[in-house]
Amino acid sequence: MSKETLLKSIRTIPDYPKPGILFYDVTTLFKDPVALRAAADILYEMYKDKGITKVAGIESRGFILGSILAERLGAGFIMVRKPGKLPAETIEISYEKEYGTDTIQIHKDAIGPEDVVLMHDDLLATGGTMRAACEMVGTLHPKKVYVNFLIELKALNGRENLGKDVQLDTVLAL
Repeated sequence: MSKETLLKSIRTIPDYPKPGILFYDVTTLFKDPVALRAAADILYEMYKDKGITKVAGIESRGFILGSILAERLGAGFIMVRKPGKLPAETIEISYEKEYGTDTIQIHKDAIGPEDVVLMHDDLLATGGTMRAACEMVGTLHPKKVYVNFLIELKALNGRENLGKDVQLDTVLAL
């Protein structure tokens, strides 16, 4: 399946969650087994030789392809979640995003200095959530961190918000 065909499996919804926003709904890609497998195959090929030991998925859509990718890579899966969702001791970070302020958490023992971590989410808009997640994961001192998105909205310049030191890859750029 080509990237163009993969893109056609994504539904667009105008004026969601507020007027003027064109929302890219990846649930239509996830429900299509051929498209889901194709997206997972593309991601696997991108990272199969990077020595990934943990994949960190950002709540909530980052959990889907993130966990599939972790299994294929033989890596563990880590959840980056909103407060109150993780049962053990956590670290957290608060940050500004396009719709206001938010907070995310990760288990304090999720990542160690020997880990090579792939941070995954479905969509790069302004980059605020991923920047915060990378900062938070950085406090756990992994060996290396890669960042990946299924979709990048280039007009919102989220790539610049993540900084030049972040190794960032996307599957689809819109």
